[in-house]
Amino acid sequence: MTTDTRLARVRVAAERVATSCGLDIFDIQLRRESSGWTLRIVIDRPLQRDAEGAVMVESPEAAIGIEDCQRVSTDVSTILDVEDVLDHAYTLEVSSPGLDRPLRGADDYRRFSGRLAKIVVPAGIEGQTHFEGRIAGVEDEAVILEVGRRKQRRIPLDTVSRARLEVEF
Repeated sequence: MTTDTRLARVRVAAERVATSCGLDIFDIQLRRESSGWTLRIVIDRPLQRDAEGAVMVESPEAAIGIEDCQRVSTDVSTILDVEDVLDHAYTLEVSSPGLDRPLRGADDYRRFSGRLAKIVVPAGIEGQTHFEGRIAGVEDEAVILEVGRRKQRRIPLDTVSRARLEVEF
């Protein structure tokens, strides 16, 4: 069985568990490392929408907790063992996307509106490739970033190669 096939079977099991816990799968990786196989599952809260279907801004209280990770870890491990999804020993790691989570598209920018972010645009905009500022919103397939006092940058989403939230203290 190929790694892609194994990963697809793991994803089905993990999504089943996450859904039953009221969570989503953010990312799954199955990697062979020097210590053996490691299965990493990153869980997240589902995107919340208002009555009109607009993405709601996420509150810090909605963060994934250790209890969420523990429950998903226990349940996924049981399913993988019972269904014999992986035919080799593995280490299972379940975590949240973290405080400095990656941003993956328009809905994420809407979800974290008002938060500090770093965005990388390899081709550059007016000679600049790295931007840091507060997410002001999304308009016409572009994220609006507040960079400094009363200055906004419009960054087309299709030009972004990497983006993540910044931790604020």
